[in-house]
Amino acid sequence: MIHFDPMYFVFIAPAFVLALWAQGRTKAAYAAASQVPARLSGAAAARHLLDSAGLQDVGIEAIPGELTDHYDPSHRVLRLSQGVYGERTMAAVGIAAHEAGHALQHAKNYSPLMIRNLAVPAANFGGGLGGLMIIGGAMLNFPALLWAGIAAFSAVVFFQLINLPVEFDASNRAKAQLVSYGIVPQQEMSHVNSVLNAAAWTYVAGTLQSIMILLYYVWRFAGSSNR
Repeated sequence: MIHFDPMYFVFIAPAFVLALWAQGRTKAAYAAASQVPARLSGAAAARHLLDSAGLQDVGIEAIPGELTDHYDPSHRVLRLSQGVYGERTMAAVGIAAHEAGHALQHAKNYSPLMIRNLAVPAANFGGGLGGLMIIGGAMLNFPALLWAGIAAFSAVVFFQLINLPVEFDASNRAKAQLVSYGIVPQQEMSHVNSVLNAAAWTYVAGTLQSIMILLYYVWRFAGSSNR
């Protein structure tokens, strides 16, 4: 049977603390860099980077929300939050350039990005039904279903692990090209670096959380199977 287990919180506590710290650092860095003016808006900076790479066919759209920015590879479009799309700040330029970095990865068939995109369906399944399979297997005393659920959840861990190099590479591309094309002078890159480096820690925290949850499942139910 499933019951309250304080060991679950022991496993996820490090990731939880890291996530809180990373979110706080990201918000602070974003707020500070939003006060520093830039030469171009986020959308204009992204457009310049895309056009310079021959990606005139990649669109840029404004979407609602805060920090909802992402690149949609299926439709080949950058979707930038309103605070990034039209604002001329270092925060907006850095985030927009990061998303443009994903479009550049896509155009060059960057292997980790291709693998990550292929892993999305399995990760979605593992993150949703995987947990239900684990609970159902434990409640019904059905080990095959339980371990199938754990195997399904491992797809989430794989996705998170392959996502790390994808996100780090997109930020590195953004930083290099912002300087290369003169969009942000080298001496002012500290503002962009602070935002992108802080955001990188949120991906690390998410990855650590998925790993620790998987380890908890294995620890708890492997122990149960041996008793």
